[in-house]
Amino acid sequence: MPAPRTRAARLMDFAFVLDPLPLLKAYKDSSVAMMRAVAARGHRVYALEQSALYWRDGATRAEARPLDLHDDDHDWYTAGATEDRALRDFTAVMMRKDPPFDMEYVYSTYLLEAAEAEGARVFNRPRAIRDYNEKMAIASFRQFTTPTLVTRDARLIGAFIDEHRDTIVKPLDGMGGTSVFRVRHDDPNRNVIIETVSHLGARTVMAQRFIPEIRDGDKRILLIGGEVVPYSLARIPRPGETRGNLAAGGEGVARPLSVRDREIGEALAAPLAAEGLLVVGIDVIGDYLTEVNVTSPTCFVEISEQSGFDVGGMFADALLRACARQ
Repeated sequence: MPAPRTRAARLMDFAFVLDPLPLLKAYKDSSVAMMRAVAARGHRVYALEQSALYWRDGATRAEARPLDLHDDDHDWYTAGATEDRALRDFTAVMMRKDPPFDMEYVYSTYLLEAAEAEGARVFNRPRAIRDYNEKMAIASFRQFTTPTLVTRDARLIGAFIDEHRDTIVKPLDGMGGTSVFRVRHDDPNRNVIIETVSHLGARTVMAQRFIPEIRDGDKRILLIGGEVVPYSLARIPRPGETRGNLAAGGEGVARPLSVRDREIGEALAAPLAAEGLLVVGIDVIGDYLTEVNVTSPTCFVEISEQSGFDVGGMFADALLRACARQ
């Protein structure tokens, strides 16, 4: 539930680029938690879809709707009349559109980058979203990774599987655990799995040595405004499953960060924030960093409800600080 409303020193307007509002689930959606926290501080919240962005005569604009947010998780908003506004007229714009990270997503980042040039504040920064592929980004933090290969060459993938005996193979553009395969060296289907994931060598994939600590959960650790949320959400695979993703049926359990979790989080938090990445969700299995999620990181609600730590409030405070600095 959002905190009680307080009087803001200055009323500000914040725009959120979202999936269609009827598709959002307030009982679990981090974007709703973000908007509620901003509104609880006395500010106005607007929603717009990716398709509403446009550029004309030197201005990036969008058709956005003001929202009145309610505590009811089923009937959680009332939308006002559509307003056509320049993005620079908002205090900040939050890009929270879920993947797939397709060309339309890329075009949206171009429009948002144009808005930045016109004076808009955009989080996460459009260029940073493009630069940080959520799987390949671990290459910048190799000291925390398990042995990893990125290629489209079936021969190299096969040799990697032979070397490490038990591996994970996944596409670079997947989300929610889709098309993630565990492949052992003696799997009779290993060649067809490689062919399937790589589209017969037409798509680049990532192979990683299997981390058996996945049984204890794929930990989502949130970095907000250059600081580390003190709890992770360990997404524990259901029986017979390798993937811990909630979308794949994993169970989410909030836990205090381990010493290693905090070491990884603190090493990444400041440099990623310096790139304009206000909210990042890193994934850690055992002692290893496996992904850096920058498009629309989740797990705000689950961590808040289970731990009592106000993740949405931490976000709203970080957003307001970031706006005050610019």
